[in-house]
Amino acid sequence: MIVESFKPFIAPEFQVKFATESWEKAAAAALRHKVFCEEQHIFADDDRDAIDDFAIPLVAVSLLGVVEDDVVGTVRIHHDDHEPDVWWGSRLAVARNYRRLSAVGAGLIRLAVSSAHARGCRRFLANVQSQNALLFQHMHWHSLGEFELHGRPHHRMEADLDHYPPFRTPEIGFLSLAKLAA
Repeated sequence: MIVESFKPFIAPEFQVKFATESWEKAAAAALRHKVFCEEQHIFADDDRDAIDDFAIPLVAVSLLGVVEDDVVGTVRIHHDDHEPDVWWGSRLAVARNYRRLSAVGAGLIRLAVSSAHARGCRRFLANVQSQNALLFQHMHWHSLGEFELHGRPHHRMEADLDHYPPFRTPEIGFLSLAKLAA
């Protein structure tokens, strides 16, 4: 008898964009909760903080043909209150079944930095969990140092803006094809 293991269907395309619809924002919040509270246990009940009051949420929406399916990745961006040309990215989360696809996280990072660049960003920073630092380094980020945050090792990282041209239509975003991570 041949028994085949079931593999979940992975949509071949993603739309990476600002979360403009209420369902996208709700799905992004639910994904963050799933990743940071339930899976990683970084936060007990809720990962929301004061930054969510003004941050811009971004989403990766899987597409089945041309129909929107589900939010499979999210990140938020915001500018620094004291230095408006300094922007931050945080709470990058990718659904478990989509983590082996480099397109999801990389697409969110690309849109985060490029859209901030279009809004006057001169420096883009993020506190990245150490296990994810290599992905960021491959995407032209460099570490400014390692430290502990929420009980886990992180790197403060900075994007090389020369590799992220300004992107002026983040509400529409762009399509990204799924490909397996190396």
